[in-house]
Amino acid sequence: MNLLELFSGIGGFSLGLRQAGFTFDKVYFSEIDRHAVANFKHNFPHAQHVGSVCDITGTSIERPDIITFGSPCQNFSAAGNGLGLQGAESSLIRYAIKAIDYFRPDIFIWENVKGVLFERHCRDFWAIVKALADIGVYQIEWQLLNTAWILPQNRERIYLVGRLAEKCRDKVFPVCESVFSPEKESGNNRESKDCCGTLIKTYGRTANWVTYVLQLQRGEQFDGKLRAIHEGQLRLLTETECERLQGFPDGFTRYGVYDGEVREISRTQRYSLLGNAVSPPIVERVAARIKQTTLL
Repeated sequence: MNLLELFSGIGGFSLGLRQAGFTFDKVYFSEIDRHAVANFKHNFPHAQHVGSVCDITGTSIERPDIITFGSPCQNFSAAGNGLGLQGAESSLIRYAIKAIDYFRPDIFIWENVKGVLFERHCRDFWAIVKALADIGVYQIEWQLLNTAWILPQNRERIYLVGRLAEKCRDKVFPVCESVFSPEKESGNNRESKDCCGTLIKTYGRTANWVTYVLQLQRGEQFDGKLRAIHEGQLRLLTETECERLQGFPDGFTRYGVYDGEVREISRTQRYSLLGNAVSPPIVERVAARIKQTTLL
């Protein structure tokens, strides 16, 4: 099989699909952030970078069996400007739809923020669904999923799956939390007996969300005040902790390949790359359902 990952970031779709048992002869990825491209090249050295999504149908790549795209969410996000498809970033999804119509993959998967389903964006959402349905060969379904079903992070995202209609044996969705996280039912976790924590997000001058962890003793309550700063209890999450919250292996974002040279990626850039990534364990579960319900 061949995979084309649009708006690829650091390759969360590639990793999640592999973890679900998919194997690929060729992987193509489209991304313009140089740090994301460098990190993707480091973790997937045999993948081929194909430039901007705007030019994807002009490339000479082989037909992909699967196309994935976590298109820019800024204009749909609750923290964004609310412009939806009228915004410069979120409107780029049109190139992904164009690529699907051009290549006609067996499967495509779209991931985006919960805001896509807000009432103010309902016309945009249905415009996207209609554009995909009008291609005329796909069965389309979607569900809002939460990373918290698997990992200690509340990250609600819509996953929309399209499959060639003649290859569908059953539906991918709906799925429930227990299907995604059977380990929770077994009680198999590594929670500390003495300490716990709560995540605090602040909105800073850089217009980026910054996440801190407040370390508490068992049974201690957070009263909403930041006096813990002076007590040494409040600190930034480490890069490794952010990787774990997103379901990536430790050190996944540490290195990148820049002009053929392997270099360390800065802490600031690692936070940014992880914040923009899809969660591989969620992709893995969705991909596993696709394998179970699709003629491949």
